Amino acid sequence: MTTPASLWSRPDDATRQAQLDAMRRRATGLLALAAGVFAAARSFEGRYPWLGFIRATAEASLVGGLADWFAVTALFRHPLGIPIPHTAIVATRKERIGRVLGNFVQSHFLTRDVIAAKLRAVRPAERAARWLSQVENSRRIAQQVASGVARTLDALPDEEMRALVQQGLIAQLRATRAAPALGKTLSIVVAGNRHQELLNEAVRLAAQAVHDNRELIREQVKSESPWWVPGVVDDMLYQRIVGAIETMLQGIGADPHHPLRATFDAALRDFIERLKHSPEAIARAEALKEEWLADPSVAELTGRLWETTRGAVTRFATRAEGADPTPLERGISAFGAALIANEAMLDEINDVVIDLTVSVVEQYRQEIGDFIAQTVAGWDPAATSHRFELAVGRDLQFVRINGTLVGGLVGLALYAVSRFWR
Repeated sequence: MTTPASLWSRPDDATRQAQLDAMRRRATGLLALAAGVFAAARSFEGRYPWLGFIRATAEASLVGGLADWFAVTALFRHPLGIPIPHTAIVATRKERIGRVLGNFVQSHFLTRDVIAAKLRAVRPAERAARWLSQVENSRRIAQQVASGVARTLDALPDEEMRALVQQGLIAQLRATRAAPALGKTLSIVVAGNRHQELLNEAVRLAAQAVHDNRELIREQVKSESPWWVPGVVDDMLYQRIVGAIETMLQGIGADPHHPLRATFDAALRDFIERLKHSPEAIARAEALKEEWLADPSVAELTGRLWETTRGAVTRFATRAEGADPTPLERGISAFGAALIANEAMLDEINDVVIDLTVSVVEQYRQEIGDFIAQTVAGWDPAATSHRFELAVGRDLQFVRINGTLVGGLVGLALYAVSRFWR
């Protein structure tokens, strides 16, 4: 399988090719200049002994330039078309590159610690609570809230109802098994295909993590590369790793029929089944629920919820015709604000979101790594080498130029030492 050219091309390819060709000519021209100076100095050195310094400098420049030309060329193709071992490294090692890339993504991106840390930093529960606390969002909810029960609520004793609401709510929560209820709720979400929005957020977070950790990727590739791979190849691998990951994440985000979306769907359905039927999952959810109910902030939360909701609904029911339901909106917003103030509850919600996301990723990270490895292995060798060279080849020509210049300086120094160390 080969990679279509359209997936590789970039709008500035012609410019990059022209820049690469120009730098090649400069590096080759400098090498030719060194060869010419060497030939001239060698011819007249017998007549003018001081030309030995120039000859030694040009000779070392020629050796250094040729060595670096060979090294740079060997990264992308066989020098002079001769199949010398350990040359055309990018083309002949692309399967290994794919395996390294797949393993790297599995080991350093698709892990519990990385994903959990990123989601915990985002704090999805707090974001949702803040969204709920905003008046414009609470308006959408307020339109659906009970306006027909306003008279009944006004007739009820405040203190007694506050205690009754607290007792009834806690009793109902204790009587309701959390895991199956959550499983049923998630079933409704899945039925409406809303869970794909969670995947979209996870993909966005992963893309942000890749963008924020570019230097970590560069250093990790460098530390895990074999000793015989030049540092320039490490940089190219880093660029391809980042490019491949970003391309994959963009593909998942843009394609509603991407295979990984089906995988995510299957994993979520499996998680829902475990919530509904697994004794371990049910017991864990019940323990978390009891810890939350024992928190004193629950009583405060239920009291504030009752007081704010009753007053808002009553005022909503008696509002003038056509008036905005501002009091009820404020009541719902206050609930969101109270939820924001309840760190323990927010942490519990965050833990549920993190556990769901991490369990899906961990279950299928091997498949993701294999997908990356197979994709890289399917790249066309010639096209891969060309794209790598087009990306970094211009900078590599500076290696040739520096090798020619530094080689000449070293040759001059060695010759001077040999002449005067007598």
